[in-house]
Amino acid sequence: MTFSISSPKKMRVRAVGLLSGGLDSILACRLILEQGIEVFALNFVSPFCTCTKKGCRHEARKAADLLGVPLKVIAKGADYIQLIKKPRHGYGSGMNPCIDCRVFTFTHARYYMEELSADFVFTGEVLGERPMSQHLQALKLIEQDSGLSGRVLRPLSAKLLEPTIPETRGLVDREKLLTIQGRSRKPQMALAARFGIKDYPCPAGGCLLTDKNFAARLRDAFAHGEDSLRDIQFLKVGRHFRLGSGKKVVVGRDERENRVLNNLATASDTLIQPVTIPGPTVIIVQGGTTEDIEIASGLCARYSDGKNLPSIQVQCAGSILDARPLSEETINTLRIGE
Repeated sequence: MTFSISSPKKMRVRAVGLLSGGLDSILACRLILEQGIEVFALNFVSPFCTCTKKGCRHEARKAADLLGVPLKVIAKGADYIQLIKKPRHGYGSGMNPCIDCRVFTFTHARYYMEELSADFVFTGEVLGERPMSQHLQALKLIEQDSGLSGRVLRPLSAKLLEPTIPETRGLVDREKLLTIQGRSRKPQMALAARFGIKDYPCPAGGCLLTDKNFAARLRDAFAHGEDSLRDIQFLKVGRHFRLGSGKKVVVGRDERENRVLNNLATASDTLIQPVTIPGPTVIIVQGGTTEDIEIASGLCARYSDGKNLPSIQVQCAGSILDARPLSEETINTLRIGE
């Protein structure tokens, strides 16, 4: 009797793709899919994102559905905030630790790659597109610190970079990869037209950490031990003031912000609102003393429609108080940022 020995079936190549939902990441994913590689998309949700009104997760979900790939979403939480407080590689123009941020996301991408027994990670990064994190030295540093040296493929710029492990092993055809570099989006837009991709977000989003005013608020918050996710949510809304007691006061600038502040408020906060005159919702975060309430009530009066009156009535903890608008000079000594 004879037995035939069949050769083992070749496993399909797998890759984890960082998918923000922006054009670059969509195109990178499409290029990898065209090589018959199985793609698992990974998206990160940051509390500092300034993308579309519906958020990064919405754009990533749309892109994943368009491409027909599964999507995993990871929220950047308390561990990410701690990273921002003490980044190993420093900050950019504001409080943006771009290199450390990329190391964070690549490290989690490596975990997901290992979980799936995938072969490599790929991104939509373009050489020279972002000054701090997408130059050659930074790309190599990020790979090294995340434990992905040689296993990060950047399809849009790959032929300008050294061949990666998946290329040298023949898992990816290098000749089908591209040579895009710099900040112009014309090559990407032309490629999108070739693929018939029309519905993609404009590059208007970004990161609040690069905003100088937000960075000033964040530095102040960290200096006062305010580093929870709720503290970060407060930083995105209203005018901010630091009282002599160390307490923070947040003043809404419009109806939307007033609603947001009302939703963020808890029983431990002190909430102040005008009684009969239109004006802002004011919160003393984690409550305050009688003196704190007097000052915060003065801020409420100053930013209400009664700012030119001797005083207005405000409601605080079930009581009605008379509040005199603070002078601009006093306000400037309390203001955080611009």
